[in-house]
Amino acid sequence: YPVLHIPARNAVHWHPRTGHPNLIPSSRAAHVMTIESRQHLLTAQRFRVERLRERDGDGQVREREVVRHPGAVAILPVVDAQHICLIRNWRVAVEETLIEIPAGTLEPGEDPAECARRELLEETGYRAGSVERVQEFFLSPGILDERMHLYIATDLTLGDAAREPGERIENWIVTWDEAIDLAMRGEIRDAKTLAGIFLCHPRFANAK
Repeated sequence: YPVLHIPARNAVHWHPRTGHPNLIPSSRAAHVMTIESRQHLLTAQRFRVERLRERDGDGQVREREVVRHPGAVAILPVVDAQHICLIRNWRVAVEETLIEIPAGTLEPGEDPAECARRELLEETGYRAGSVERVQEFFLSPGILDERMHLYIATDLTLGDAAREPGERIENWIVTWDEAIDLAMRGEIRDAKTLAGIFLCHPRFANAK
């Protein structure tokens, strides 16, 4: 995997809540935002909403509403060297059926790799002999702190899915070339799925 090299000119500021480093050029280190207050607005089944009052290094104060999310996993199931399993998934938020890779929300304290195995089985019926971490990324950090953990699942055995009530999901086996073509034509519009395809495909590009 690529190694992150931190240049000497960067100041490393450790995020007080997540523990992850924020890389900030030293010329701007004085302009780190300070959170002055947090106001709870809403608790829903899978997320919370807060209003943050922040002050920058110039003394400017502003308020922003943000969504707090426990994090999620996305799984790219590799059926064989040439084929992967996508799903057609009805999404009520956009009122459309989207082409996606399987995914799901982390339970409190749940290991992401175990969540990946669980969600893969529930949504597709595939049991993975191996799950391998690929990358993690934020989905929409302008309003949301959800961290997506991406995995590749291999050595698959097909069984029965255990989808939640109301889930309308259909497996769709495609080749790598078909998946990339769907993405390039704009038929795949789900961000985690685009990331999963293009991050994982190089590992199988030379497969026969």
